[in-house]
Amino acid sequence: MHVQLPPAVTTAAESADAKLGLDTVVLAMEELFGIVDAFVITSASNTRHVRTLVEEIEKGVKEAHGVAPLRTEGLADATWVLMDYGDFIAHVFLQETREYYDLEHLWSGAPRVAWRRDVEHAG
Repeated sequence: MHVQLPPAVTTAAESADAKLGLDTVVLAMEELFGIVDAFVITSASNTRHVRTLVEEIEKGVKEAHGVAPLRTEGLADATWVLMDYGDFIAHVFLQETREYYDLEHLWSGAPRVAWRRDVEHAG
């Protein structure tokens, strides 16, 4: 199944991946959630890395698409930062916080979307 998502979703995932975000996934949320098209979920091993990922996602999406998050929550403790872009949400977790909340399991009915260009076109 091919899901068409806003291009900024892929940019957010690629930006996190470029700064070594752990296990970055994109979930198509429109069918289940209705409010947003997608969740981008990534994590980091420490709070400094969480902040770096947030900065890189914001920079990448702004440069490529000219949009900034409508709001960003959670930067103070940097264990779970939510970046609300309106049509998608980027979740940047500290790894143990991601494991605790387990959004992928909570939203297990949401299709995972292939976002890596090199993987999509491989073999």
